[in-house]
Amino acid sequence: QVPLVASGGGSVEAGGSLLLSCTTSERSFTAYAVGWFRQPPGREREFVAAINWSGALADLAGSVKGRFIVSRANAKNTVYLQMNSLNAGDTAVYYCATGDWKRLISGETDFGPWGQGTQVTVSS
Repeated sequence: QVPLVASGGGSVEAGGSLLLSCTTSERSFTAYAVGWFRQPPGREREFVAAINWSGALADLAGSVKGRFIVSRANAKNTVYLQMNSLNAGDTAVYYCATGDWKRLISGETDFGPWGQGTQVTVSS
């Protein structure tokens, strides 16, 4: 397994939006569920969102529910995380990784390989 590439991060004011992308050149990408995770400064990695292989099922952490949307475009080997109404608590390095759907939505975080992630910084 190779790490997925997360991109689209940046610095944004509180209340703003960012669109993160997760992609890979591996053809097997479309066969797997994908999870989004983040690691705030000084904290452990935490679950953010997950989407199953087809995009028919999605799950969001309570802290982002109603603000974030996870989707995927398998023809483009890409999973998206649309982040709206961002606040300071969303500041973190965001990662994506494939995994088993049931494990992803259970809140487990031992997935990967992680790659470098993409930094999201929310200022007030």
